[in-house]
Amino acid sequence: MKSRKRKLVEHILLLDYNKYYRMVVSCVKSREDALDIVQSGALKAIGNCASLKKEAYAGTWIYRIMMNEMYRFLDKSKESPIDEVEERGAEDVYGDIDLRQALELLPLKDKVIIELRFFEDMTFEDIAEITGEPLSTVKSRLYRSLKKLRLTLE
Repeated sequence: MKSRKRKLVEHILLLDYNKYYRMVVSCVKSREDALDIVQSGALKAIGNCASLKKEAYAGTWIYRIMMNEMYRFLDKSKESPIDEVEERGAEDVYGDIDLRQALELLPLKDKVIIELRFFEDMTFEDIAEITGEPLSTVKSRLYRSLKKLRLTLE
């Protein structure tokens, strides 16, 4: 018989699977890798559902697992978008640039915060829980990143 926590985790995974995929694919760029990461994260969430402390936070708990899987993948592959941005530099950006391209220029942590806030419509508190950063850091990263985006898009 499945535990209540396991049923809850499975339900959230089924309900929000596309959200997890969108977040991961926007950072790793490969659909196949993103599917692998989300699948691995889903298995970890189900396998560790007993460690979920508060059922009310199951959604953010799963997002955190997905983020950790994505970071683990990026560390292994050494193809971190952060390195790419630092190599290219802001002066390499020419002409008109759309929002998705501008997002690619941001460091990974900043990009994730923008994605969660505006594309997944999450609260600052949930983003802080998912990223493991203090609420004030999440807010300052968001506002600093928005300023960078504004300058890039002008």
